[in-house]
Amino acid sequence: MVTILVVDDDPQVRDALSVALPFQWESATVVTAADGDHVLQIIFDQAPDIVLLDVSLPGRSGFEVLQQIRRVSDVPVIMLTAHGEETDQIHGLALGADDYVTKPFSALALMARIRAVLRRTQHASPSRSDPELVVGPLTINFERRSVVVRGRPVHLTPVELKLLYHLARNAGHILTHEVLLQRIWGPDSSRTHDHLRVYVSRIRSKIEQAGGPDCIETERGIGYRFVRSPMDTGPAGAQNRHSPEPDVNLSGGGNGIGPGSPLLHSTEISCTN
Repeated sequence: MVTILVVDDDPQVRDALSVALPFQWESATVVTAADGDHVLQIIFDQAPDIVLLDVSLPGRSGFEVLQQIRRVSDVPVIMLTAHGEETDQIHGLALGADDYVTKPFSALALMARIRAVLRRTQHASPSRSDPELVVGPLTINFERRSVVVRGRPVHLTPVELKLLYHLARNAGHILTHEVLLQRIWGPDSSRTHDHLRVYVSRIRSKIEQAGGPDCIETERGIGYRFVRSPMDTGPAGAQNRHSPEPDVNLSGGGNGIGPGSPLLHSTEISCTN
């Protein structure tokens, strides 16, 4: 079964795709939205496999909505536009769109694009379509945004949850520092690699304290990778898979950063969903 989210302010487009896509693909379910205000909530609630996003939306543009999506999700996105300008296409692709379709289009041509994008993205990220990822005693439920170890919930901050979400959704693949920084805080953030290191350390600590495995590997100088078959640390906490990293102390107005520092707590509060 494939769930397709259509975000377009034109009711005729929404109605036409709601009929045409399931007609061409029997297992397809279409969810629609007229603007970008509730797209993120729909993505979390409905877990669509792909998003068809109109560029010219009322209020927030499709580009703005795409930026918001990419901060929290790797769901494939195909931009729909009535304009065929190359600059718009380049802009959308640079923001993280997977493909571009110019209106008017046929249902058959659009379906071919959807299938091609899904083949490409699902091959790159096998865990994308799974609502739940189980690694030993650790269970991550993407739909409920919950983390459980041996039946006990692990309480993560919104930033920690976003970071774990992106790593787990790309299990087995290295996500670079730059990619993670952009997806968690956006392209204009002043956060650094050291901020990431602190958050990864806190995620590891919380999961291991609950008796879960160390499932995040450090690729020193590059980024991080979520592993599907890590060593189970057990309740007592065994040897970690990641390379030991030095303690972090970022100076910014005299404030250090660490699990209890004022700077770290202010970072969590200021994070946008």
